[in-house]
Order: sequence, then structure tokens, then C-alpha cells
Amino acid sequence: MEETEESKASKKCSTKARTFRSPFTNHHHHHHQPQLLPHSNNNQFGLGGLCNRTQYYQAYHPALLPLPPPPPTLTQLASPPSLSHGRGRNQCLSSKAPVKKSSHKFNSPPPLATSSETQVPNATVAPAPERQTDVEEENGRRVFGVVPPEAMAIARRPDSGGVDGPVIPLLANHFLVRFDQAQRIYHYNVEITPSPPREVARAIKRQLVKENSAILSGALPAFDGRKNLFSPVEFQNDRLDFFISLPIPTSKSMLPFSDPEGKRPKHKLFRINMKLVSKLHGKGLSSYLSKEEDDWVPLPQDYLHALDVVLRESPAEKCIPVGRSMYSSSTGGSKEIGGGAVGVRGFFQSLRPTQQGLSLNVDFSVTAFHESIGVIPFLERRLEFLRDLSQRKTRSLTVEERKEVEKALKNIRIFVCHRETVQRYRVYGLTEAPTENLWFVDRDGENLKLVSYFKNHYNYDIEFRYLPCLQTSRSKPCYLPMELCVICEGQKFLGKLSDDQTARILKMGCQRPKERKAIINGVMRGPVGPTSGNQEREFNLQISREMTRVNGRILQPPKLKLGEHGHIRNLVPSRPDRQWNLMDSHVFEGIRIEKWGLISFGGTPDQKSSISKFIMQLSQRCEQLGIYLCKNPVITPQFEPNHVLNNVVLLESKLKKIQKAADNNLRLLLCVMEKKHKGYADLKRIAETTIGVVSQCCLYPNLGKLNSQFLANLALKINAKVGGCTVALYNSFPSQIPRLLHQNEPVIFMGADVTHPHPLDDSSPSVAAVVGSINWPAANRYASRMRSQTHRQEIIQDLGDMAGELLDDFRLEVKELPRRIIFFRDGVSETQFHKVLKEELLAIKKGCARFPGYRPTITFVVVQKRHHTRLFPDDADVPSTKGQVFEENIPPGTVVDTVITHPREFDFYLCSHSGVKGTSRPAHYHVLVDENEFTSDELQKLVYNLCYTFARCTKPVSLVPPAYYAHLAAYRGRLYLERSEMSGHMRNGSQLSRAAPPKATPLPKLSENVKKLMFYC
Repeated sequence: MEETEESKASKKCSTKARTFRSPFTNHHHHHHQPQLLPHSNNNQFGLGGLCNRTQYYQAYHPALLPLPPPPPTLTQLASPPSLSHGRGRNQCLSSKAPVKKSSHKFNSPPPLATSSETQVPNATVAPAPERQTDVEEENGRRVFGVVPPEAMAIARRPDSGGVDGPVIPLLANHFLVRFDQAQRIYHYNVEITPSPPREVARAIKRQLVKENSAILSGALPAFDGRKNLFSPVEFQNDRLDFFISLPIPTSKSMLPFSDPEGKRPKHKLFRINMKLVSKLHGKGLSSYLSKEEDDWVPLPQDYLHALDVVLRESPAEKCIPVGRSMYSSSTGGSKEIGGGAVGVRGFFQSLRPTQQGLSLNVDFSVTAFHESIGVIPFLERRLEFLRDLSQRKTRSLTVEERKEVEKALKNIRIFVCHRETVQRYRVYGLTEAPTENLWFVDRDGENLKLVSYFKNHYNYDIEFRYLPCLQTSRSKPCYLPMELCVICEGQKFLGKLSDDQTARILKMGCQRPKERKAIINGVMRGPVGPTSGNQEREFNLQISREMTRVNGRILQPPKLKLGEHGHIRNLVPSRPDRQWNLMDSHVFEGIRIEKWGLISFGGTPDQKSSISKFIMQLSQRCEQLGIYLCKNPVITPQFEPNHVLNNVVLLESKLKKIQKAADNNLRLLLCVMEKKHKGYADLKRIAETTIGVVSQCCLYPNLGKLNSQFLANLALKINAKVGGCTVALYNSFPSQIPRLLHQNEPVIFMGADVTHPHPLDDSSPSVAAVVGSINWPAANRYASRMRSQTHRQEIIQDLGDMAGELLDDFRLEVKELPRRIIFFRDGVSETQFHKVLKEELLAIKKGCARFPGYRPTITFVVVQKRHHTRLFPDDADVPSTKGQVFEENIPPGTVVDTVITHPREFDFYLCSHSGVKGTSRPAHYHVLVDENEFTSDELQKLVYNLCYTFARCTKPVSLVPPAYYAHLAAYRGRLYLERSEMSGHMRNGSQLSRAAPPKATPLPKLSENVKKLMFYC
């Protein structure tokens, strides 16, 4: 009944073995009786009995994590007859038949391979289209897709770059890659039967190259581990067939002592079919990078993709690839982060077209992997309520506990330790019944009890009989007792990291600039990096080992407007980090809050007694900042037990009680919680959609340290949520960019983002949010719209309606429609630019069309934060001065728009914030459409100045505020759905299969009282 990911395509090529009946096999053909391990001195499986499975994967890629501990104690199994091993029956045999150009077979199969199980038809491969673009999927894989001929051209750079601001010499983690445009690359499609995992496919390729050097013209080709193989020379034939026999390590062959019978490891036979797909040349890419083409032409993705695979060849052979990153114990080691996970250091690499030519972007990376431990120990570490599971073997699970266990294990790959096998299984769910009550029907139609089967067949007494079994198939019963399963090594952690785990991962990845720079340089010169193999020589490449030198510029901070006892005060942030304080100033626009309430959830008697002091001090701090908060709430503080947050109906009634006490005119609800609670989502949803009031939450532990900074931060957030304004630009945008912007021609700034459900969630809707400024020329107050949409749909489906509604809000406030729209789109990868440009720009124009004759000019800018470009001060070019440390982060306002930016398109990197921890990551702004015709200096100045207007802090932020607000609003929309999503996910969690994603659950409508407020701050 066991069914692996590969088993449907895989058939074992081995010698004679007797048939056996097992609850883990449900096929109608014969399987092999597993060879049982000899017992150790203490009559248990020793470490070697478990390690053989881990070593199976180590045979194809290096060890990433320490070996797992010994498996659970097993009673010694009765040994059945041993498998008989033939000698060399699956060895590759080179054919000496005459060479034909069209196709040829090599390494003809031995007699065993002539069965129907190994006969595969020749694969048919369509020629690659002339114009291609690559699309990056969730796991980082690139596939080809055709660029539609009607694709809109992305905006070209309007000039040679900006000139404003003093120059600062920098280093970028880009390494120049020179290629010979005359060097052809031959692209072969590879079909391997039976279909192997990627690490096995790489082992097959290594063996194939080793045994067939002459046929492959002596080439050392690069392979992506799937279907694409690239060679610097053409093979002898356009079609090639090979048979490769790969040794598969087994338990007996990998024991630490010699096999007395001298049996060799089993071999598995694979058929490899290669077909020449295309002959790629570098002239098009060279012309594109040198800007020889005046007209818009698409980037030659085929040659670029081939070079990307070539440069990843050596790291992929030595590391574990995860997306575009590589991880190995030799790249910085691993560290336990709790909950059955380990943090592993590695590096990211990607080939990019830039103004200097091809650049290899290399960066330090950290991610979480599963520990290779038994399922029972994993559950003890992962779930608090099971921390003593190994001491309570008769424990069963409640319905809620079972859902949590299933959530923790779903989609994890495991192997079994009760019998000899190298198969891997994926956990699709848990059985409804406990192991004790499970029965199955064998191939003879006999009904067998699972527990009895293990005792009779393996001489093993299942200990955790009251736990459910793992279900390893979507469509049919395939049961595995938890205690006999071990989590496979080298798989990325699938669950959602806890706060503690996240903090530990962030700490591992938090390197100051000097340290990060040294790590990156070490990768480029190290034994597992992109220059560690022979691909550079093989494909006639020259890869620089030095970071790219580039001149940045430091934009000057804008003059700000603050309040001062009813007067306006101006301020220029002069500190190096560009922060300013409000010790002697007021916020620019403070709000009077007369009617407000406070509700408390949980807390000790001492904590509750501090509420009155908290109210007094918060009111005083608000007054110091120019915000009026009445000293007494409309109703005495309401103290509720923590469990009220678990009861939606009861929670709603408590909030309505406070609203009623304020005559249905409550402006603010303060909520104090004992600790973070999942009921936070319900609280926000009820307050903002049913009650119609903004809320501000805080935790009792923070109330114990009522310092001025904490109270000021709380006051700024409250003021922003109820409609106030922290700061404004002293010189408005029209006076800063007079060529384009004018006082009597209003401009709206919009931001948009889409948030997606957790990677393991395969049905919940995505949430899109769009925000728009509703005042001019200050442009520092934003209204928002949120919509749910199809699961993982990145294109905003209702953008036209949301944009139209925000334009209407703007008209109601400013009394006219904006002449210009400046739209910032967050969360879009480069592979989606054309799709976003085509669909979302059209949607914005449709939103404008609801107003007759209205045609504003639009600038559409994509904002990217999840990139890997880092900028470091160039120590060599900057003389060290006393009191200045140049290994620290680049200063706020640093902008780069040459050398490492796109060779043709309008983009720039801007680090608008001061890096406090780790290495600053600049935001990457890429203009897709610019009907307003900004110069580089104008747009960079506009974006940087906007970063000073963020409502809830007194420093410039790292992301332009419209995009930042859209991100916060999308997250708030996700909260509205979160509780219902969780219950729906758990209800459906045990289903073996599901239909297509259901229709998106609509978000609840916002109350009119909060619709135009920045409640999401």
C-alpha cells in the first residue's frame, strides 16, 4: 500500500525475488520481499540501519544536516529468505553499431531490460520558439513561454541617469560575466525513464558523461536536473539513446561491516533519450547588451537561460538547490532553531542583464530545513501539546489535536525504517481511525488488521496504537505507522515558522555589511560557488571574482513641516540616519478624540491594576504631541477573560456594548491583551466592518515598561488611524518638481499589492489591496480598497473597480479628479512585467473611463524589495576619517541608476532608510509606463521625499508609502479571512483529493465610518 512520488513511473530492475503480501503495496504485479537487517548486539536496529536511507540521498548530493538519531526500538524481525543478487546484469554495454546522424542508441539494455516495463516511446519535442521569455514558478524553476507579439514595450530610460546629490563610491554584489558571442550552445531535451528525482537525475547525467565521452564529443554539458541539457559542442547525433545502470545503495550494502556473502548493491536501469532542440548563439544577447538595437526587441532569454544553467551546474552538483539558492554544510553550517527545524546558510545566484553586460548576482542566504528525525520526535518538538508523547504511548488525539498534527506533517517527505527500501513517500494526511482500528484488504482479498500484520510479517509490536497512521496517497489507502517513519534529509521546512523560529533565522541571516561582503567574496572563490567547476573554461566564459564598482549618489533630505503649539515649524532631518524627534514639536495635524473605550483580555491582577496609570500617561503623551485624547473613556475599562477572544458572538456583543455607551459615535477602541492571540483577527474584522471603529492593540508586557518612546509610537499610530497627520513636506511636490507638477493640477499617488495564503494552503483566496491619496498637495492621507480573488492569482482582478472608487474618493475630498496618476505596484517579479503591464494598466484606464472624458496621464512603477542586490561602501576609494566607519551601511538617500541597472529600461535602486541591523537592502524601482515623462532626477526625488511622509514613524521608510500602505491593507484583508480559512482548511485537510480552488470568499464590507481612514496602519 505504500505509494511513492516516483513509484508509478518506476519499476525495479533486479534479479529474482519472491513475492510477498504487504499492506504497503496495492499493485497487481509482483514486488520484492524486503531484505531484513541483521540484528545488532542489543537486538535493535543500530544507527547503520537508519543511516542507509540518508546515505542514499548523500550518494547524489552532499550531506546537508547531521545524520538522524537511531530509529525507534524495533523487536528483531524474523529474517525471510535473502534476495538473490546477480552479478553485473545491469551493466551498461557500449554499442559499436555504425553512427547515423538522425538517431542512435548506446549502451543497449541487457536481456532483463527488454521487458515491457522498460520500453518507452521516443519523446517528441517541439522546436523552441524564436521569441521566448522565461517564467519563474513557485519553486524557482524556469520554463519557457512565448512573448506575445502584441506585448507592450516597457518604458525606456529617459536619460543617462540622474545627477543630483554628491557621489559615493560603492561596491555591488554583481560579478561581471564575459561571454564569447561566437560560442554556440547546443540545447538538448532529455527524457529519463523511469522518471527520477532531481538528485538522481544528476547522478545519471554524471554517469552518462563518464561512460560516453566520445559519443558526446568530449563535452562536459550542463544539466538543470530535469529536461534541459546544454553543451558547448554538438554531439555526434541529433538523437541519442542510452541505458544507464545506477547502483542503488541498500541497507545491507551500507552497513558498517562487510557483507559476508559479498553481494553487490542493487542496480536500477534508466533509459535516457536526448534530442537536439536548438542551436543557440550569443549574437542577439550581445547586441541587446551593447544597445546596438534602436527598436525595442525582447531580451534573448534562450541564450541567457542556457548560461544561467551553466553557471549553476557546479553548485547544484555540490549543494541542495532551493529555488535560485544553494545550501550546503560547507557554506556556513547549520543551527537548530527549534520545532524540528534547522537554519542552514547558503547563497543565492542569478544571471542578470545590466548596463555593464551580464552580471552574476550572488548573495548570502539563510532558510529553514526539516531535521532528519523520526516523526514522533518531530511532533514532540513541533507541537507543545505533544512534548511528552514518547512517554505516553497510549495517548490518543482529540479532533482539534489531530488537525494540528495533520497540518504539521502534510506534504513532508518521509522514509520507513521497518524494512529495506530506498523509496520516499509524501504525507498527504492522516487516517481518520487510530492505528489500532485500521484494517486493509490484501491482494488475495483477505481482510487483515494492520497491527496484527506488522506482528506477523515483521515481528514488530506497534507501540503508538492510538495515534492515526500517515496516509501517503491522495487516491487510495496507503497506511504508515508514525513510529516507523523518518523525515527525509534535505527538504525545506514546509510549515509556518513560529515567532521564535523566525527570530532565530533572522539572527542567522543578520550580517553587518563587512561580514556579508566577505561571505559573498568567499562564495565566489570557494569550493562550491559558481566558479568552482570547469564550466567557465568549457563554455568560454570569463567570470570576474571582484564585486562591481559603481558610483551612487546621496539625495538630500526634504524640509519637513511639524506643528508647534498651533504654529508650523520646519525641520530638516540632519542626523546621519535622517531620523527626527518630536520632543519639542507636535505632529503636523493632531486629532481630538473625545469618545473612546478600552477593553482588556486576560492579564494578572497586577497587570489589570496598571490600566489607570497607562490611560493617564498615554493621554499626557498624546497632549505633548498635539493630539487630544480625553482622559476618561466613555465607559469604565472592560476587563474580560482571555477566552472571550475565542468566541466570535460573545466578542461582538462586548464591542457593541462599548459602542452603545458612546451613542454609536465611538472614535477609538484600545485593546490590551495578555499575549498574542488568534482572536486578534476577529477583533479587527468586527471592529472595522460591523462596529465601525478603528482599534489599537497592545500587550500587557509592554505596559510594564511605559517609556516615552513606546507611548509616542502608540500615539502616532492612533493619530494616523483616526485621520491625523504626523508630518508634511514643507515644500510641496509642485514646488519641488515644477516642470511637471502644479498646485492647480492635482496628482493622486496609488499603491497596490497582493498577499497570498501560506504555501501549504492550496485553496484559500488571495487578497488584493489598492490605496490612493485623497489630499493634494500634501498627499499624505490614503483611502483603501480590498478584494479577495482567485487562489494565488497575482494579477489584481478588480483593479478597475477599486481604482475607480479611489478616484471618486479623491474627487469628493479635492473637488476635482487628478490630472496625473502615479501608481506603485508591489510584489511583481520581472517575469510578470509584461502581463501586469498589459492587464493592470488597461484596468486602471477602465477605472478612469467611468468618468466621461477623463484621461489622466499614468506612470506605472513596480517596486521590488525581494531582490538580492546589496550595496557596500567602497573602502578602497573612500579614505577612512576619524569617527566614520565605512564598513557600516550606505546612508539614507543612496541611489544607483547606472552600471548594475537594466541596459535599456528605466529602473533604479534607492536606499531611503537607515539600516539598523544587518545589511541594508535598497528598494528596486522599475518604471513600466511613464506617460508623465519624468526625468531620472525628478522621479528619484519624488520617491525619496514620499518616504518621509509615512504616518506612523519619524524617519524615512525603506519602501515608498503608497506601496507600504497597500501591503498593510492587503495583510488586513488576509486577517478578515484568516479564522474562516483555518476552519475550512482543517475541515478539508483529511480529504485525499480536491477539485479546483473554490470561488474566492468575498471580504466583509468596511464600515462607512472607517472606509476613508488609515485603519490598517
